[in-house]
Amino acid sequence: MSSTARSNELLTLLGDTGALLEGHFVLRSGLHSRSFFQCAHLLQYPAIASKICQWLADDVQHLQVDAVISPAMGGLFIGHELGRHLEKRHIFVEKEDGKLVLRRHFVIEPGSRFLVAEDVITRGGRAMEAVQILREHGAEAAAVVCIVDRSSGTHADFGCPLFSLLALEVETYSPDALPADLAAIPAVHPGSK
Repeated sequence: MSSTARSNELLTLLGDTGALLEGHFVLRSGLHSRSFFQCAHLLQYPAIASKICQWLADDVQHLQVDAVISPAMGGLFIGHELGRHLEKRHIFVEKEDGKLVLRRHFVIEPGSRFLVAEDVITRGGRAMEAVQILREHGAEAAAVVCIVDRSSGTHADFGCPLFSLLALEVETYSPDALPADLAAIPAVHPGSK
């Protein structure tokens, strides 16, 4: 399947599952947007999650990696399914006192190579935190992978390639520069903080 056909099918799946929301949203980055991708709605269907992660696995199978790591919560399902398709171990990092940390006695071996899996990237803050944790343990991020890259190329510099199934230019606004129509709508925080 071509990447264009995949992108079109993914957009249809996002709409059909209610994962693409329209309104006034405050993103984890603090930016405001008219659109929000609630990938949990998409990933609640195991067959869809498997299909999408197979596409991601196909895109990165050429990379030599030892494991997959994902930031909780958004990247958990993607990381697990990606690991399953690639037959690699999956671990995750989770929030503690507002920042991501490695817990649960997960081990990151020095010199190992990981894929960092996320659902949606706007600025890439959580993915970058995962990359930093890998570096602190002497490991390397071979690539960051996500379902939707809504960064318009403004995401963090991960120091490795970014693979996404769908790259969209979705307008975002700082809280002090909202267009009048968006400012007139109450803002909601639909995702994890």
